[in-house]
Amino acid sequence: SIIGCPYLLQPCEPINETVSVEKEGCPKCLVFQTTICSGHCLTKEPVYKSPFSTIYQHVCTYRDVRYETVRLPDCPPGVDPHVTYPVALSCDCSLCTMDTSDCTIESLTPDFCMMQREFIAEY
Repeated sequence: SIIGCPYLLQPCEPINETVSVEKEGCPKCLVFQTTICSGHCLTKEPVYKSPFSTIYQHVCTYRDVRYETVRLPDCPPGVDPHVTYPVALSCDCSLCTMDTSDCTIESLTPDFCMMQREFIAEY
């Protein structure tokens, strides 16, 4: 068997995934299905490393997005219960934008919640 060949890896593309959203002041997080970017991008490691050269690794990230809004349940008066999140329409292998993406090696799972979970079957 051939292991580690690029053509056997899942390409960078939109996939359906269970995610969660939560907000400070609201007692529950909302868990639902949406479309995110996931998959492998080709990277290169130079044989010769120089302290003056910079290596840029590409990650699977959003190219085109649509924004949708959900309403969190049981938020107290005075707390806006609405949360807006991106829905992937297309994906691309590009540099990680740290202000909008989690590009760490060991990030939390997309459906991680700190609060009590409430599920939406379809959104």
